[in-house]
Amino acid sequence: MPNLLLKDLPRYECLLEAAKEFPDLDPSACEAFLHLLRTGDESARVVEANLARHNITQGRFGVLMILVNRCAGDTSTLGPAELADAAGVSRATMTGLIDTLERDGLVTREPDTVDRRMMLVRLTAKGRSLLGEILPDHFKNMTLLMSPLSEFERQTLVQLLTKIQAQAIKFTAPVSAAAV
Repeated sequence: MPNLLLKDLPRYECLLEAAKEFPDLDPSACEAFLHLLRTGDESARVVEANLARHNITQGRFGVLMILVNRCAGDTSTLGPAELADAAGVSRATMTGLIDTLERDGLVTREPDTVDRRMMLVRLTAKGRSLLGEILPDHFKNMTLLMSPLSEFERQTLVQLLTKIQAQAIKFTAPVSAAAV
């Protein structure tokens, strides 16, 4: 689902007018934010279209990418809790993702040899093969999306987005007991 449910973004003049009624509305901040959301939505659509051609969702793809990025070789594994933390989802959500990936033969669950109460998730040969089919177009699409920007502009964009991410984290950081 898109983050921005507006077909057309408001014109800057409309934001200026709205700021008269809402003094906390900074028109340039609002305009930049709306463009950020729109760009994220459009970029996500490109990714989702590529994944749909391979009958996989963004969530399931993310799990496969975590496994392939974190696990070197065929013997490396991660637990469901580690996968959930790495993906930024709940453990229940990760269980559902792993269930469907396992059903499709893309991952396996294996008992942990050290702690038999724990299960570990491993990418299968079929999962690696699927990534081998998806990733060429995935990386090509990333390159094409970023092609209007020079290398310097890309580096600047990363720096700017990193600042916004740090600010967003402040909004969602838990309030300590001392601050209450």
